[in-house]
Amino acid sequence: MTRLTTLADAEAVAKRAALQIARDLESARRTRGVAHLALSGGTTPARTYELLASELRDWERIEVWFADERCVGPQDEQSNYRLARETLLSTANVPDELVHRMLGELGPEDGAARYARELHGRVPPEAEGPVGARAVDVGAVPALDVIVLGIGPDGHVASLFPGAPTLDADEQALCLGVHDSPKPPPERVTLSLSMLRAARACVLLATSASKSDAVAAMLGEPSHHVPASLLRRGRLSVIVDDAAAPPPPLGASTG
Repeated sequence: MTRLTTLADAEAVAKRAALQIARDLESARRTRGVAHLALSGGTTPARTYELLASELRDWERIEVWFADERCVGPQDEQSNYRLARETLLSTANVPDELVHRMLGELGPEDGAARYARELHGRVPPEAEGPVGARAVDVGAVPALDVIVLGIGPDGHVASLFPGAPTLDADEQALCLGVHDSPKPPPERVTLSLSMLRAARACVLLATSASKSDAVAAMLGEPSHHVPASLLRRGRLSVIVDDAAAPPPPLGASTG
């Protein structure tokens, strides 16, 4: 079952998310010797990253990945990597060798293929528990420990958009090239739905009334029209502010 937490405002959402992410990463590092965190772009996660930089004071053996990236260079103002660097990576002094940037400037297909190889080389699938295990079997989907996600008003997560063919990709696909994003820029690289579902935890953040309908749809029946509804619900935590909270069911008591 999806865990839904509703808080007063966006700042409270960011604080709760930073605390939960830090705890999950520390637990993963204790258990497996290394923790793998994937970040998303967007204004909602940005404040969480700022708080996470101080909430988790020791970044040793925490490897940072990305849920998606625009096909731009790392200095471009639209780059998710640039956002992460400015809000988290530089402040927390995360070593460069632990940060795995999606090379969006290579283009959708080459960027996705390179990232898939990197994931297979460094992130073990869930079945492989021992420290130092590697996902050498190309049929095994690597299991990231925590993926931070936002949600669009249309219900998209990462760069998986409603009705897109990427939602029907092979279950062994790790990364996908996107050529026709409905939001500019059109070309992107994204983790696949299989990668999102394989993660040990997804933390999805939503603030403002513009996200309320999307959150409600996400919590409804799974549908390709709402990609967020396809996430693995038993491993999904949704943290929203009052404005983004779904309306109560018809007939529910408000007293």
